[in-house]
Amino acid sequence: MRDFGPGDPFGPSRRPRVRGSSGWDARAAAEEEYTVSAVNALARRILESSLPPLWVHGEVAAWKRHGPTGHCYFTLKDASAQLRSVMFRLDAQRLPTDPEEGMQVRALGTLTLYERRGDYQFVVRELEGRGVGGLWRIAFERLRARLDAEGLLDPARKRPLPRHPRAVGVVTSPVGAALHDILQVIRGRAPWTRVVLAPARVQGEGAADDVARAIRLFYERDIADVLIVGRGGGSVEDLWAFNEEAVARAIAECPIPVISAVGHEVDVTIADLVADVRAPTPSAAAERAVPDTHAVARELSALRERMAAAARRVIGARAVQLADDRTWLADAVRTSIERRRERLGTIAHRLDALSPLGALRRGFAVPLDRDGHILRTARSFRPGEPVRLRVVDGTVDLRTESVEPRQEGP
Repeated sequence: MRDFGPGDPFGPSRRPRVRGSSGWDARAAAEEEYTVSAVNALARRILESSLPPLWVHGEVAAWKRHGPTGHCYFTLKDASAQLRSVMFRLDAQRLPTDPEEGMQVRALGTLTLYERRGDYQFVVRELEGRGVGGLWRIAFERLRARLDAEGLLDPARKRPLPRHPRAVGVVTSPVGAALHDILQVIRGRAPWTRVVLAPARVQGEGAADDVARAIRLFYERDIADVLIVGRGGGSVEDLWAFNEEAVARAIAECPIPVISAVGHEVDVTIADLVADVRAPTPSAAAERAVPDTHAVARELSALRERMAAAARRVIGARAVQLADDRTWLADAVRTSIERRRERLGTIAHRLDALSPLGALRRGFAVPLDRDGHILRTARSFRPGEPVRLRVVDGTVDLRTESVEPRQEGP
């Protein structure tokens, strides 16, 4: 009994194919015996060596992704047959999504035999959905529906772009044509604008996480007034990083207005739907992000004319108001003066009534000594001393001859 290991050649020339008129020659077939393992190994080698990779068209059934390993097991079938199939983890990771039950697909792979169980199976390297978009379209619509249910695609969430940003953030590849186009447009339109690049891979495995990280870097550090996120054109698979959930949620969470510029005008991605503004190309995104120099000059000229006209209107209105205020103030001053004059006249009459001069005008006189003190009583006079008598229109010098105090009666 022979057991052929994996390294032992076992070609067609060694197979006991003695056939008589009535079938296999039992005696010839009995000359050698084979283990089950050897038979399965032989069958596997025959399958793998005799058939090239094949494209197989069929309907997907019983799709299952094995959690621990990541391998995918399923069946391809048509109306009259079925083919057990497997897609190993590294190839399955490239799928945008799992196919739906009953979906028509075409698969590229090789035929083999799983020796341990003797199962004939098809090892799939690539899997494509039939119809418009295939698996890519299904993955796109699934994520779109989920994000729409959360309100992330609601037009009411869209924010306006700043009219005159001081700094524009860019998330793209540092070596791609997109960055060159963006810089060229911004330098031509608004050369005073600062451009800050957060480099990121824009295709391939891990690109979506890289783009999401770069977006978060901008709003964590608050170094831009508007963001441009995107890349140049390519195939659906090349652009797929911008259809992944990580990028969509990073854009939705970003407090800075985001312009999505992925591929060409015909390419629409999930990033375009979530972003505040969708631009058909990176160059168009740069045009949306900054104003044109000539447009700014025209805007400044228009503002200058509007300010001058507004100033003239304000000055004219203020002049009229000032004239009215001047008239009102003059009237108020005259009224106040008249009132105060009346009050002053009243007070003057009262003071005049109380004033010694008023008494003098009524015929009274005031005697004063040489120092100007008023002589109030008879005892204040001294015989022979001079006395000055104050009358209404002057003074009269007198001399005291005698003093006769008034006698107090009972």
